[in-house]
Amino acid sequence: MKIIGKETIDAVLKYDKLIEALRQIFQSTFTMPVRHHHFYQNAEGTENTLILMPSWTDQYMGIKQVVVAPENDTKRLPVIHALYTLLDSVTGEPLAQMDAAGLTSRRTACASALAASFLARKDAKILLIIGGGKVAQHLVQAHSVVRQYDQVLIWTRNPSKGLRLVSNLQKAGFSHLTYIDNLKEAVSLADVISCATLSQEPLIQGDWIQTGTHLDLIGSHTPKTREVDDTAILKSSIFVDSRAGALHETGELAIPIAAGILDPNSIKGDISELCCGQAKGRSSATEITLFKSAGLAIEDLAAALLVYQHIIEK
Repeated sequence: MKIIGKETIDAVLKYDKLIEALRQIFQSTFTMPVRHHHFYQNAEGTENTLILMPSWTDQYMGIKQVVVAPENDTKRLPVIHALYTLLDSVTGEPLAQMDAAGLTSRRTACASALAASFLARKDAKILLIIGGGKVAQHLVQAHSVVRQYDQVLIWTRNPSKGLRLVSNLQKAGFSHLTYIDNLKEAVSLADVISCATLSQEPLIQGDWIQTGTHLDLIGSHTPKTREVDDTAILKSSIFVDSRAGALHETGELAIPIAAGILDPNSIKGDISELCCGQAKGRSSATEITLFKSAGLAIEDLAAALLVYQHIIEK
């Protein structure tokens, strides 16, 4: 069994190749059970979460194992630790184990970019990234594969974090970045808005959003948290990564559904349906589209296979 570290993953997972690998796996036949959540008390008396995310094709099987330990931030440790195990689905033989942090950040950004290839206007020129975490840097680079942006705006709650992100991306070759400190103004200017935060309450107000905008929402992963308000939901044509996850696990959709504001049957399609041509993407230049992702195990498998196949070919 091969052990594959973060450096190798970062070197192999080029954004254009990963976007195409995701497109291909969504067009293929695969099985993806609902993820398993287990809550447990650790030795310190606080609650951690174990998440198991399996998926498989007729040739390969993958399982991501994630532990969320909220108190780790007081110990200067990452709150999330994750490993990915790749197996032969015919024999069950373990093929590789790899660090899942970089794998997850990159596939998350590339799944958003893949959705935007169907949902963002082809003439989109201004991209707004809300958030300054690990995923945000990948979002700029992944979205820039599917649309040619003249300007990228960055907004963060902590300005120093946003300015640091701008500096890092400029060093990576992106010269058309600007930090903007007025979120309302930024939202009103943007053609595509990609939001990856840990916000507990809506950051984006629907009244700020202009016609023709595409909203890409990544950050909310619990039924009680959300990044946009009900007005934004009601103004949008909504697409999801999967109905099984996004409708129940994310506050953007679960809260308005519970309040009777959003009909779950009004969801236009999921990312697999978009890739297979079973769902129509953007229908007009003035339509506001919204893609809500909760993260899919099959995306991890696509990324892990890209890394593993590169290693064995090499």
